[in-house]
Amino acid sequence: MIPRLIQKQLLRLWAGYPVVTITGPRQSGKTTLARATFPDLRYVSLESPDIRALAESDPRAFLQAYPAPVIFDEIQRVPQLLSYIQTLVDESGKNGQYLLTGSHQPQLSAGISQSLAGRTGLLRLLPLSIQELRQAGITLERDEYLYKGFMPRAYGTTLEPHTLYSDYFATYVDRDVRQIANLSNLSAFETFMKLLAGRCGQLLNLSSLANDIGVSSPTISSWLSILEASFIIFRLPCYYENFGKRLLKSQKLYFTEIGLVTWLLGIREPAQVARDPLFGGLFENMVVLEALKARCNAGAEPDLYFFRDSAGTEVDLLFRKAPDQLIPTEIKGAMTWNKNFAANIHKLRKLSPKFTGGFVVYSGDMTPVSNDVKYINFKDAAQIVE
Repeated sequence: MIPRLIQKQLLRLWAGYPVVTITGPRQSGKTTLARATFPDLRYVSLESPDIRALAESDPRAFLQAYPAPVIFDEIQRVPQLLSYIQTLVDESGKNGQYLLTGSHQPQLSAGISQSLAGRTGLLRLLPLSIQELRQAGITLERDEYLYKGFMPRAYGTTLEPHTLYSDYFATYVDRDVRQIANLSNLSAFETFMKLLAGRCGQLLNLSSLANDIGVSSPTISSWLSILEASFIIFRLPCYYENFGKRLLKSQKLYFTEIGLVTWLLGIREPAQVARDPLFGGLFENMVVLEALKARCNAGAEPDLYFFRDSAGTEVDLLFRKAPDQLIPTEIKGAMTWNKNFAANIHKLRKLSPKFTGGFVVYSGDMTPVSNDVKYINFKDAAQIVE
């Protein structure tokens, strides 16, 4: 197992809450993290049909058969257990009783808000970060990261990435999508995901997607919610404040696993990555997700945004470090340093004193500081949110 940075937060929450819930996309390492952190706890998978049948038909008998402390994997498969767990933890008054993992947000979110509010610590585990891979002695080139992606299985198997993500996609559509929603046209949904991959790092335009696929905008909105609920995509909001100009209140779209994006785009070897016309969006997606992973691994809210106004001022990423401090970041895939990379950061800082410092993340190795803007290599993108 590649050590996960979030483990420190898991131990902290386990000591402070009766229940800890780990969510995140399938195959991001939730089960491995839980079992490696607490090897002495009994492990129960609710994916097992016979175990799930007992949990559904007789929750009290199930919880007696598998008493705390215990790990319940894929808890979203039997969300009604959460109410019974609430009763037990209230009676015991002890911390570190139930470690829950789940892949689908809607069922978990509803159950937690109704039954476990104030009783559970929440963590979101995303795929491996560059920082975690480096600490494990694994360092790749830029285009290899974009092609191979960050799923733990990509680093623990001899499977080619295109085979791994093909199977991942088929499993996701076949199992998770069917569980979350009753889709009448899976083929159209698959087409939608491939079109969406071509728009990573771009502003969301529901009407455009709807026209391209031949469905309604509400359908597209519903499908986006499905992808977000199963942690396939991440929507980055536009930072909005009255800075004297009209701001475009929209969202930008990113995938939580860049390897899935490159597979959806038909990229089958690292050499194809830099030649792809969507390379800029792929690189931006990877960097934004590195920032998001760093925040999640610290057990913190993302506090990530982008900025764009009607006058053409646009900055790829903002990190709200404090209520009155926003750190801007520009993301460039180029390998050669250019002082003009920071031009929009300088424009943005003139709008408000809240915008301070800044980063330019690019593919080169020169790391100067110019006019309070630091240039860093993409492998150090976690610095954006430190």
